[in-house]
Amino acid sequence: MKEVDITISVAKDGFYCACCDGYPVLFGGGNTPEAAVEELRETLRIVKEDGKEAAFCYPSWLDEPFVFQLHWDVETMLRYYSGIITPTALGKMSGIHPKQLWSYMHGRSKPRKKQVERIENAIHELGRQLLGISF
Repeated sequence: MKEVDITISVAKDGFYCACCDGYPVLFGGGNTPEAAVEELRETLRIVKEDGKEAAFCYPSWLDEPFVFQLHWDVETMLRYYSGIITPTALGKMSGIHPKQLWSYMHGRSKPRKKQVERIENAIHELGRQLLGISF
């Protein structure tokens, strides 16, 4: 099964985009990340149908089973989950100052690779801890 990399990003107006890495003409948009991915799926369906009818080229992986591997940029992820993961809470988990995380969330600055890794590791650790909870 082919893994297709999809990048989720958000525009300043809050509109989400799902872009197919390596195939910039394949994308979808919507008011939520889920809507953007769904529109991308529809775009891929149309490209495949029209491509066969018109005999034009499209990515060969469309003919095989594939799954999307979603990637988020830091700003988009922080904005989308801001009601659940606050800069203060993420700061405690990652060791990054909450004001710096706020700057990342609002596009005032871009995190360095090491900061991205710290954010990702903190979120993954939170996920592992949550998975271990039982009632």
